[in-house]
Amino acid sequence: MKKIIIAIVIIILVVVGVYYFIKSSNSVVVIDNTPVASSADTVIVDKTKTVIGKSVEGRDITAYHYGNGTTTELLLVGGIHGGYEWNTVLVAYKAMDYLQANPNIIPTNVKVTIIPVLNPDGLNKVVGTSSRFIAADVPAESQTIVGRFNGNTVDLNRNFDCDWQAEGKWQTKTVSGGEQAFSEPESQAIKSYIDSQNPTAVLVWYSAAGGVFSSSCHNGVLTETKNLTNTYAKASGYPAYEEFNFYEITGDMVNWLAKEKIPAISVLLTNHNDVEWSKNQAGIDALLKYYAD
Repeated sequence: MKKIIIAIVIIILVVVGVYYFIKSSNSVVVIDNTPVASSADTVIVDKTKTVIGKSVEGRDITAYHYGNGTTTELLLVGGIHGGYEWNTVLVAYKAMDYLQANPNIIPTNVKVTIIPVLNPDGLNKVVGTSSRFIAADVPAESQTIVGRFNGNTVDLNRNFDCDWQAEGKWQTKTVSGGEQAFSEPESQAIKSYIDSQNPTAVLVWYSAAGGVFSSSCHNGVLTETKNLTNTYAKASGYPAYEEFNFYEITGDMVNWLAKEKIPAISVLLTNHNDVEWSKNQAGIDALLKYYAD
């Protein structure tokens, strides 16, 4: 009798277990369709805009996309030195307006991505905003130096992995390169974007020396980088240089790109006040023609 009772109990337990298993299998599963970003701070807003990260002080770093190409991406970057080189931000915005108004100039195989402000905290220090502004918002040049640095007082163009040092040089001054290469959220954001998207070529605007400079990190200048340098220089009228050698630079962004074998050039505006749009429009047009199928 005892054995029969045990058997009945076992049968009941099995039946109950099967019942709950079937019920669980047939229950509704709620799927979260929220886009999953490639990093904690990356948000794909839509096909025209991506927030690639946030600054030290929590400001968005936004990339804007133009054209529908899938094989070639040109990445243009302004404002790595924030409010000190505010004219590099305005030339990036001019390029955005130009591409928005003239979408047909972008070849079908090309997408152009523009990050107008890589250092939004530094821009905000000078003009009181990290978004669009006008030249009249900018104080005297002597008051813009503080805007060169991010919220941690790090020079972002000394925070990349080519000859990185904790103390870098800016002209004759010593500046912070951060605690290590890519220690800053802004440089992490652009690295993450480049690692994930692998752009065909990168142009970074700086000021002020008036020229187009190739990149390298002790590995020679890539043939494609030379082509980019010469193409942009010839169209714009800026002189072309194989390297920036006015003083020693450590942790430079375009030289890190060269280390990663990504063609990259620096375009230095002539001064800290002018956008020189006609020159840069001609240079951008030349690059678009260069990369057209």
